[in-house]
Amino acid sequence: MRSADALFRALVFGLLSSCGGIDDPSLQPVFDAESIESAPDMPPSAANDYRNLYFGDLHIHTSLSTDAFVMGVRSLPDDAYRFAKGHTAAHAVGYPIRLSRPLDFAAVTDHAEYLGQAKAVNLDVPLTRRSLRDLLLEGSKWEITRAWFETISRMQDHGFSVGSPEAATNQQAWREIVRSAQSHNQPGVFTAFIGYEWSAHVDDVSVHIHRNVIYRNGDISAKPFSALDGDKPEDLWNFLDGESRQGRIAMAIPHNPNVSLGNMYKTVDSNGEPFTDAYAEQRNRFEPVHEILQVKGASEVHPMLSADDEFADFSIAAISPLTADATEAQIAGSYSRYALLTGIELVESRGFNPFEFGVIGSSDSHNASSPVEEDSYHGKLPMMDGSAGLRTSQANLLPVGVNPANSWSSGGLAAVWARENTRESLFDALQRRETYGTSGPRIKVRFFAVRESAAVQLEDHDLVAKSYSAGVPMGGRLEGQEVSPRFIVWAERDPLGANLDRIQIIKGWIDDRGVGQERTFDVAVSGSRSIDAAGKTTPVGSNVDLVRASYKNTIGAASLKVSWQDPSFRSGERAFYYVRVLEIPTPRWSTYDAVKLGTEPLDPAVIQERAITSAIWVK
Repeated sequence: MRSADALFRALVFGLLSSCGGIDDPSLQPVFDAESIESAPDMPPSAANDYRNLYFGDLHIHTSLSTDAFVMGVRSLPDDAYRFAKGHTAAHAVGYPIRLSRPLDFAAVTDHAEYLGQAKAVNLDVPLTRRSLRDLLLEGSKWEITRAWFETISRMQDHGFSVGSPEAATNQQAWREIVRSAQSHNQPGVFTAFIGYEWSAHVDDVSVHIHRNVIYRNGDISAKPFSALDGDKPEDLWNFLDGESRQGRIAMAIPHNPNVSLGNMYKTVDSNGEPFTDAYAEQRNRFEPVHEILQVKGASEVHPMLSADDEFADFSIAAISPLTADATEAQIAGSYSRYALLTGIELVESRGFNPFEFGVIGSSDSHNASSPVEEDSYHGKLPMMDGSAGLRTSQANLLPVGVNPANSWSSGGLAAVWARENTRESLFDALQRRETYGTSGPRIKVRFFAVRESAAVQLEDHDLVAKSYSAGVPMGGRLEGQEVSPRFIVWAERDPLGANLDRIQIIKGWIDDRGVGQERTFDVAVSGSRSIDAAGKTTPVGSNVDLVRASYKNTIGAASLKVSWQDPSFRSGERAFYYVRVLEIPTPRWSTYDAVKLGTEPLDPAVIQERAITSAIWVK
C-alpha cells in the first residue's frame, strides 16, 4: 500500500466539497444494557469417549492490544468472554452485538508487544479525541477519511510501538487477562483459555509470522513472551520448551500464512539454514494446528497454484504482501495445502516432516467479539470496518480496494472433537489434530480413514466406535496400506444455516520423481447430480436474492455421508487426504450491508461457506 499520507493527499485534495455523511442504519439501535435480554443458559455436556464436537474462537483481541485501542476499542477481556458465552455486548461504535448462540470455548489473545500500554497512556490518536460513533454521525466524509488515514499512518509507521516497553503496565495487563479467563472458565460448560499473541514481522510490518500462544491449564508463564524478547519462531519454541520442562504447557498457533509473503512455510529456518530433524520435531510439537480461516482471509489454497480447483478462489484477500510481482515460491509458502505437500516431499527426500499440522479457524476480532456470522457481521477493527458504511467505503472518500476491510471475511471458527469441554481435553484434542476450521457456520464433520479389510459399513449403528477401532480420525496417520483405505465422511449442515452442496476430498501425494501433486475429488453431492469418472460434478445452482440478501434451503442437502476409496491409490505411495465441505451459495456480509445502505453489493456478492478438516497421512 502507498504511504498513508501520500495516498490521503491524492484522494482528498480537490474533494473538499464532499462534506456530507450518509444515513447508515447499521449504527442503530444504540446499545442499552438495561433493555438487553440475558444470555441463554449453557447446560454442561457429558463426557464422551467417542468425542463431542465443540466450536470456539482462539483469536480475540481487546483494548489491551495497541492496534485495537488505536482503532477505537475500549472493551476488556471480561467483555470478550461474556460475548462468547452469549451475552449482548456494546460494539465500539455503540450498537449492540450478539451471537446467534454461545460458543463452547474462547481465548483472549492480545498482542504481547506493549501489552496494555496504549490504553494505559490513552494514546493520542483520532479516536481518543472523539468517539467513532460521533465521527460517523456528525462528521463529513472528508473528516472520516482524514481520521482513517491518520490512524492507518500511525500503525504503518510505528506498528504496535507506543514507546519503550513498560514492565509494570505489561504485567498488570497480563494479570487482567489471566484473572478474566480464570473467572469465566466453567469446566463442562464453557472453556476460557489463557493466551496471548506473539506478533513478529519479517522486514515489513505487513509481513506477518504471528502465533497465538494457548496454555493447557492455569499453570502459566510469569509473563508473555513477545517479539521484543525474540523475533524468530525458533525463539518462541525455545521459550515454550523451557517452560514445558517446568510443567507450564502451551502451544503456538500460526495464523494468516496468506499475509506472510511465503515466510510461514519457507523451506529453510529463520537463519536461512536447511531444516533438521530436531527442527521438524520441535516445530510440530509446539505448532500442532494452524489457523487457516479468519477475517483477513483464507490460507488453504491459492487459485494461481491450483487452477484445477474450482473452489480455490475463496476469501483471497485483495490487499496483502502477495502483490502482482510475488514469486510462485512466495505464494506457495503462504498456503497450507502447499506446506502439506512440501512436508511429504521432505519426508521422501530427508526423512522428516516439519509441516505435519492440523487446521482450525478463528476470527482475529479486535473488538472483544467474534464477528463470524454474515448477516450480523460487525467487523474486525472499528475505524476500518466498524459500520456498514466504513467497510463498504460508503462513509468516506476511499475507493473500493483501498481499505483492506473491503476484501475481508466474516471470520472463522475452530471445531474440536474432544471428550469433554475442559481446557485439558480441548488442548489435547488440538494437540492430536482432531480438529477442523469453518468460515463461520457450525457445520458438523466426521472424517476417518479405516483399513480396507475392516468390517465397517455406513449403516452401522456403532459406526463411530468401529471407525476409531479400525482406523484413525482427522489429524491421524494410517500406515502399512497395500490398497486404498476406506475414507468415512459425513457432514451435517449448521442447524441455523444453509444446506450442503457437496463433500470433497483433497489428495496430495508424491509422484515417481519425488514431487508433490494434488487432486480434488467430489465424493458426495446433494440432489440428483452424479459424479463423473474424473471425480467431478455439476454446480449446485443458486437461489440467492441479492435485492433482499436472502436465500432458500430448497437446494442442497441437510446431511451427506459417504464411504470412499481412492481410485488412483498406489501401494507404497506417501499421501495425505483432507475433507472440504461446501454449503450452497449464500449472501456475503457485504450484500447484507448493501441492502441496509441501499447500494450495490461489493464483489463477491455471494459465497459458499465451508468446513476444512485436518489431514490424514497415509503410507
